[in-house]
Amino acid sequence: MEFSEVVRKRRMVRNYDPSRPVPRPVLTELLELAIRAPSAGFSQGWHFLVLDTAEDRAAFWTATVFDPGAEPDPWLKGLQSAPALVLAMSDKMAYIDRYAEPDKGWTDRDEAHWPVPYWDIDTGMASLLILLGAVDRGLASCFFGVPAERHEEVKRAFGIPQRLSVIGVISVGYPAPDRKSPSLKRGRRPVAEVASWGRMQPGGVPPASPR
Repeated sequence: MEFSEVVRKRRMVRNYDPSRPVPRPVLTELLELAIRAPSAGFSQGWHFLVLDTAEDRAAFWTATVFDPGAEPDPWLKGLQSAPALVLAMSDKMAYIDRYAEPDKGWTDRDEAHWPVPYWDIDTGMASLLILLGAVDRGLASCFFGVPAERHEEVKRAFGIPQRLSVIGVISVGYPAPDRKSPSLKRGRRPVAEVASWGRMQPGGVPPASPR
């Protein structure tokens, strides 16, 4: 599949065929794409926890859903049908340590050197490569978050060290009939609305067109 076609076909899919597991070699291929993402100082401060057994997936949903006995929302019920979940996590200290090395020189280890959290940004870029790789292999995927108040429970459930931050989760599987997100009715903003050349016009960022 051509790269441009992969990009145009990518969307967040929230329903999967639970009878078709994703082979581990395929999941490994997706992870091999993820580690090709760029990272500041080649710090590579990411980690991915793959949950592809029924037991592990059940433990994840128990740790993240407030009332396991309640009937889940349709979108959540669809995500729960995914045969594989990949937790994407960032390691801030990998960056602090890397930039304290002689070739970078930030030996004071002051986080003020970092204008934005590149550890989270880089993990997001690595996650996008998994999403695109899934499309290229005829799979469906979705990136979704873990409620902030459940992060510690997820860490306890899977022995995740405190130095890692949960950035999001990628569901992966073979697609089942799925209702597209109603948010798509807003339409995709054209390049003219989201990009400028040379300098910004007076007034700053143009407002999004009402949909």
